[in-house]
Amino acid sequence: QVRLVESGGGSVQAEESLSLSCAVSEDSYNGNCMAWFRQPPGKEREGIARIDGDGTTTDALSVKGRFTISKDTAKNTLYLQMNALKPEDTAMYYCAAAGFRSCRYAPFPSDFAHWGQGTQVTVSL
Repeated sequence: QVRLVESGGGSVQAEESLSLSCAVSEDSYNGNCMAWFRQPPGKEREGIARIDGDGTTTDALSVKGRFTISKDTAKNTLYLQMNALKPEDTAMYYCAAAGFRSCRYAPFPSDFAHWGQGTQVTVSL
């Protein structure tokens, strides 16, 4: 069973930056669709960034231009660089891996088979 472990969350002030990491236990997922989701308190889980097996990325409008998803296949690690953070970015952040290559087949959280435990990001004014 593949394991995903997030790290890098914390508490910051608005306009500061954070970098999240997601270590994947199996390199066989390097070629699969992977994504970052977030879930604010009392709200539904939201997909914010996806990366295909070939490295193509897509970002949600809410984070476009501020967040960047990337991966290092040599380290089996997925990243999320978050800049210019806002209080509305406060949420639990999760990484997820799908069982297939292209993220166009994964529009919903239920399309992702494997999830990390989450890391909390809190942004204050």
